[in-house]
Amino acid sequence: MSTDVGAGRRPVARKVVRFGFLLIALGFGGWAVASQWDDVVAGLARLTWPMVAGSLAAVVAALLGAMLTWRTLLADLGSPLPYRPAAKVFFVGQLGKYIPGAVWPVLAQMEMGRDLGVPRARSAAAFFLMMPIQLATGLLVSAVTLGWDRFGWLLLLAPVLLVLLEPKVVNGLIGFGLRKLKREPLERPLTRRGMLTALGWALAGWACYGAHLYFLIPRASLVFAVGAFALTWCLGILTFVVPAGAGVREVAMVAVLSPVLDRGSAIAVALCSRVIIVIGDLICAGLAGLAARRGDV
Repeated sequence: MSTDVGAGRRPVARKVVRFGFLLIALGFGGWAVASQWDDVVAGLARLTWPMVAGSLAAVVAALLGAMLTWRTLLADLGSPLPYRPAAKVFFVGQLGKYIPGAVWPVLAQMEMGRDLGVPRARSAAAFFLMMPIQLATGLLVSAVTLGWDRFGWLLLLAPVLLVLLEPKVVNGLIGFGLRKLKREPLERPLTRRGMLTALGWALAGWACYGAHLYFLIPRASLVFAVGAFALTWCLGILTFVVPAGAGVREVAMVAVLSPVLDRGSAIAVALCSRVIIVIGDLICAGLAGLAARRGDV
């Protein structure tokens, strides 16, 4: 009886912690905006519509890179999907990241994938492989583009991530997890070719995300913008207790942009970046849904 009560309390406690963390992050973010209000307004005023439009186009391209990373993994595991249904499952499912809790995107992708004949375990494996791939490539891009002297320490994490990305290790971990869940093993193991292709798409995505930031801060170099966004995204995804890294990514971006922007302008760019990415997610989900409907998916 007491065990059941304790088990029931743990999910509630986790929700309280996540909600509290989100409130704290948003509170500090609101305080930072209010304290630099004049500078923030001035920073937003310097952003023109062509800059915002170019930034949005780059975000859509980056999101396509993420979808192709996921689609490559899914195909390598044995479930190749045409572009339209793959885009629908990925982009619509990704909207779940804005809901507190980390399970909603994968649950949505598992259910929509099942309608297309993709086993749930395979959808889950492709989803969870995305995080180490994006973290490994993001940390590598950050260290290379932002300078070894300042961010070379990021490479200390690279060996661990590279080991975790070795297909033999990945297949072993997936098999272990499925056995613990008393599920059938995957029919096809992940291959090195599939992993390398997925890594290539992830790197292309970082280049596009960097272009998105570069449009907002053209005074900086494109190389710096690529590294700055990659680093802030990695820091945001590591704090998975809040939806889509809300607040954390913005704080990190303000700090990383300090060499090229004053604090008010950096806050304005961080806020604008967040809004553009949300709009990009909505555009991709909407277009994917329409395309899939036209294709009778």
